[in-house]
Amino acid sequence: MPAPIALFTFNRLQHTRATIDALKKNILSTESDLWIFSDGPSSEGNIFSVEKVRDYLRTVTGFKTVQIVEREKNYGLGNNIIDGVTQVVSKYGKVIVLEDDLITSPFFLQFMIDGLDIYENHEKVISIHGYILPVEEELPETFFLKGADCLGWGTWLRSWKQFERDGKKLLNQLEAAGTKDEFDFGKAYPYTQMLKDQIEGKNNSWAIRWYASAFLKDLFTLYPFKSLVFHAGGDGTGTNTGFDKILDVNLTFRRITVTETVVVQNHTAYKAFAKVLKKMHKPPLLYRIKRRMRKLLS
Repeated sequence: MPAPIALFTFNRLQHTRATIDALKKNILSTESDLWIFSDGPSSEGNIFSVEKVRDYLRTVTGFKTVQIVEREKNYGLGNNIIDGVTQVVSKYGKVIVLEDDLITSPFFLQFMIDGLDIYENHEKVISIHGYILPVEEELPETFFLKGADCLGWGTWLRSWKQFERDGKKLLNQLEAAGTKDEFDFGKAYPYTQMLKDQIEGKNNSWAIRWYASAFLKDLFTLYPFKSLVFHAGGDGTGTNTGFDKILDVNLTFRRITVTETVVVQNHTAYKAFAKVLKKMHKPPLLYRIKRRMRKLLS
């Protein structure tokens, strides 16, 4: 049976509609249970936009079942995801997770379901991920990296139990292990600083804690060599990303074959990711100027 899908929404009707429209075009969508977690308004200013999203959600069809959880209060992105994933994975034993700004290839669900089936009993595999950074290097059909990721992913109950909510505990373990540089992809991207910011309340990132939880336990995520997910939230509407087109990729429109392989880190992929992450952290001057101008004019 296909893993259920947990979709997390807030107040972006256009994005939510595009995400669901793409998901409905997926192979196996009609056989999949869809759970939608609609976060509550964070202020009077977005009561109307949240309700517009909910009006649309109540019309969604094209899946085996559709369950909508309307939050009475604002959970915030992190708490909404943590609570929703916990609810679904506890009921079904596995889950596929999407946010409302992710456009999927028609073969996304097939890849996720294949990966979740094949690696279900591999204790070293914590998750399956559908998005890959826009790397230039040629990579194998599927490969592993240590840690976990957040743009279209799936996991099992046994893996979700490894999630550590306490960022301070995770940071202490990173410092004790002396692995901060590896965690930051060779200082390419400040993931450690992101974790510190979460501890200090400067962000509420569930994703940095998910990544750290997996990394510290030496667990691995399976990736496709071509992206099955497009992140549409780089238009300034996202909670965390703002204006950022560096994440843009070309979706693949063919099935990616998942076969059982040895669970070890692909060093070529690690270096390729580091190269892109470095550009994300310190983009070229012209790109920074354009991004700043888009933000000022929005």
